[in-house]
Amino acid sequence: MYRTAKPDKTVSTDAGEAGIYLNREVSQLAFNRRVLAQAEDAGIPLLERLRYLCIVSSNLDEFFEVRIASLLAKDRIGGAVLKQPVLIDALERTGAECHQIVEQQYSILNNEILPQLSACGVHLLRHQDRNEAQRNWVKAFFDREVRPLLTPIGLDPAHPFPQVVNKSLNFIVELSGKDAFGRGTAIAILKAPRVLPRIIRLPPELSNNGLAFCLLSSIIHAHISDLFTGREVLAYSQFRVTRNSDLWVDEEEVKNLRQALQSELQSRQFGFAVRLEVAKNCPPHLAHFLLEQFSIDKSRLYAVDGPVNMVRLTELIEHVAQPALRFEPFLPTFPQRLGSADIFTLLKKQDVLLHHPFQSFQPVLDFIRNSANDSSVVAIKQTIYRTGMNSDLMDSLITAAQRGIEVTVIVELMARFDEEANINWADRLERVGAQVVYGVVGLKTHAKLALVIRREEGELHYYAHLGTGNYHPTTTKFYTDFGLLTANNRITTDVNEIFIHLTSLTKPTKLNYLWLAPFTLQKEFIKAIRNEARIARAGRPGRIIAKMNALLDESVIRALYAASADGVSIDLIVRGACALRPGVPGLSENIRVRSIIGRFLEHSRIYYFRNDLMHDIYLASADWMNRNLFRRIEVAFPILDKSLKKRIISEGLEPYLKDNANSWELEPSGMYQKRKPRGKQAAFSAQEHLMLTLGSPPVNGDA
Repeated sequence: MYRTAKPDKTVSTDAGEAGIYLNREVSQLAFNRRVLAQAEDAGIPLLERLRYLCIVSSNLDEFFEVRIASLLAKDRIGGAVLKQPVLIDALERTGAECHQIVEQQYSILNNEILPQLSACGVHLLRHQDRNEAQRNWVKAFFDREVRPLLTPIGLDPAHPFPQVVNKSLNFIVELSGKDAFGRGTAIAILKAPRVLPRIIRLPPELSNNGLAFCLLSSIIHAHISDLFTGREVLAYSQFRVTRNSDLWVDEEEVKNLRQALQSELQSRQFGFAVRLEVAKNCPPHLAHFLLEQFSIDKSRLYAVDGPVNMVRLTELIEHVAQPALRFEPFLPTFPQRLGSADIFTLLKKQDVLLHHPFQSFQPVLDFIRNSANDSSVVAIKQTIYRTGMNSDLMDSLITAAQRGIEVTVIVELMARFDEEANINWADRLERVGAQVVYGVVGLKTHAKLALVIRREEGELHYYAHLGTGNYHPTTTKFYTDFGLLTANNRITTDVNEIFIHLTSLTKPTKLNYLWLAPFTLQKEFIKAIRNEARIARAGRPGRIIAKMNALLDESVIRALYAASADGVSIDLIVRGACALRPGVPGLSENIRVRSIIGRFLEHSRIYYFRNDLMHDIYLASADWMNRNLFRRIEVAFPILDKSLKKRIISEGLEPYLKDNANSWELEPSGMYQKRKPRGKQAAFSAQEHLMLTLGSPPVNGDA
């Protein structure tokens, strides 16, 4: 049985308050262990297994850039937020776990995936693997395309150690003898230009009846001595440094958030260093030299057997088109009723529920595009958290503004790693006359809302889209999310009030149906949990099912513990980090926690409360995390239509509770155990089930 993460030492509640919570960072790394298990699964196509390895690398990059950087920042100020021993313990535990994950990653890559790809005719050639013809081609490529862009820096008082950009590919070189000026400059640093691809494909005639590729790092390694005429290269290694990437602006001093962020983005590439990656054969003295230059503790040195940036192997995946090496193609369905109906006429009759990526995101894009070109539409209001560099939706908003429609867009400039794209969109929107607001300084606007106001027969009518995921053209194809299109005045009126609140910064009016963070969302969740506990104490069934990305907020966890003690049956589907300990006698024996890791990234947030057969269901942009409940603008919205409630239960909850193919169950110790079919039980995958069933003709409640 595959297990992830070392057990947490503190299982007994006798250990005090800290003992009833699992460590956040360790739990987050356990999620990466579960993703890594996908890369080990021989039943998954090879290129998809490689993609999972790349995802783990990308996740670890962000883990170091944000979580480890945060712990180190606290350590730098003497543990002002946490006690020093707690910080040290957290860094030691996460460090040990990260080293194990990285070692396992490269073992899977070198011992399983690359050899099996080679057997399928896809070769990633190291220098020693290349024949004479291939080496000649690589040499010509190096001289023609690579060498002209390289600038080695020999270190001396006039050439100090250069600035090294976050996560960039670099080389350290040790040289013998003296330089052209008779001085013994022993160390040189070489940056690999970012304009060069990291995966280079060899010509077909050199590919041995298949596909042959070389890493840029391998090409530079093979010819690094060509850069130092008259001197011997004694040793060298590729290296990569990871830096703190959290942006910070002084909320009290900043006058223009966009300008402040544009300036701050320049410094992100040079935050304090948190991790150093070198080649496995890097001489210890060179690694030590780099550690000193970047002021990194040896515990955060990673010597890897392969490319220091495994994420770049994604380029290899994109080069290979063999269908057998990928998941079978999947196209989302387009709900039939939306194909021919006028969206505004349809929404007056019924709400429309969309379940992505099983159902297309196109209806949402069409909703905004049609509104932008509709002469009856007088205003469009939209929140944007992540949307990418290219977006049909944003183009539609620009079109609407150009046509004279009142367009208001709340762009979250502090969406981590999307700041630059959002700044660019804000600039383009302002140029065409749209009203752009940057949310509330200090509170990220994470809510997913769009409102269209239309004049019909002399009166204004509201139409809205509310979702659990971003308005992003790429992630909507790979993330599971729900979206609601509605003309229900009870909902749309609340949406408009939220937009007025966010633009005017006035105190929000009392909302009728929507729960809004940081004002009412946490209170309403706690209230709903306690209501189930009250029902259970009265002898009736109390039931909670919740699906989210992360569960970390202590106030919610305590409420769930109390509800469990009162007899409420609780099932939690938590994709990533979870600080709640399930199944502990006297504390959480009625709580079960599972995580689903499959082809798609589970992203929808669903909160179900039985409430004496009222079956209250809220969809939300928020996880049960402190930041979502108190430090962000978030919205949870109810599903009022009974047929749509049934759909959410039958599509968003029940299949995931039944899943025994991609489900991992959390044990009280903090370890995850892969769930498997028992006896004659057939394997059941929630995602595969939804891919099949949502491809069928629309059912009642589907629009």
